[in-house]
Amino acid sequence: MNEAFLHRLRNNDLLLGTIVTLPSPEMAELLSQAGFDWLFIDMEHTSLGVKDVQRILQAVGKEFPCLVRVPTMDEAWIKKVLESGPAGIIVPHVNTPEEVEKILRWSKYPPEGTRSIGISRAQDYGLNLQEYMEKANEMIAVVPQVEHIEAVKNLESFVKIPGLSAIFVGPYDLSGSVGKLGKVKDPEVHGMIQNVQTICSKTGIVTGIFGVDAEEVNPYIKIGYSLVAVGMDTSHVSKSVQQTLHALRK
Repeated sequence: MNEAFLHRLRNNDLLLGTIVTLPSPEMAELLSQAGFDWLFIDMEHTSLGVKDVQRILQAVGKEFPCLVRVPTMDEAWIKKVLESGPAGIIVPHVNTPEEVEKILRWSKYPPEGTRSIGISRAQDYGLNLQEYMEKANEMIAVVPQVEHIEAVKNLESFVKIPGLSAIFVGPYDLSGSVGKLGKVKDPEVHGMIQNVQTICSKTGIVTGIFGVDAEEVNPYIKIGYSLVAVGMDTSHVSKSVQQTLHALRK
């Protein structure tokens, strides 16, 4: 398990990552070697399946931390993804305290939760089953995603629930929830993003967020966001190609 990553996360260290969307272990391996602190593997908006996720995790190695965004808030998906062996999960579209309690319960073994026991890669196919079960509740990151105005309104009750590792903001869906889709720099949207960080910092909850590039995420870092995903595999490739071609054709 990624104890060093969890220590840095809880210490509110700046952790820079990027989103993985392609079912390519080679691409993920390259990104893990490029200097990022973590990878955000996205199953919600991609064709990635559990097998793809496991192959990506195998490619980057157990020492490199990855958080997997499950496709939806569902017990079976959370169980399957955790058994592939990531450092933790990100759960999209969490809007109420009851939903936070559900995902925490599904993510933890008894007595703290209801996660069932299965032989899988997470515990070396059973070779380290007992050790894994004894540490998993404490060492696996569980990160709800705030992507709607309803979640922002309920946030003060979220942060009182024990067991959360961080809160991760989805700024684009959040902007859409107030009728300003894609306008993440709009004062109202930015105000909500600032409000999330303010509420979380009062209770010591780490905040995370996505931005398309360095220019977009820098203001978030300045106000205290520390679990940061910048860009994604496809955008990094396309921008690099465009820059190369522009330099040659210039």
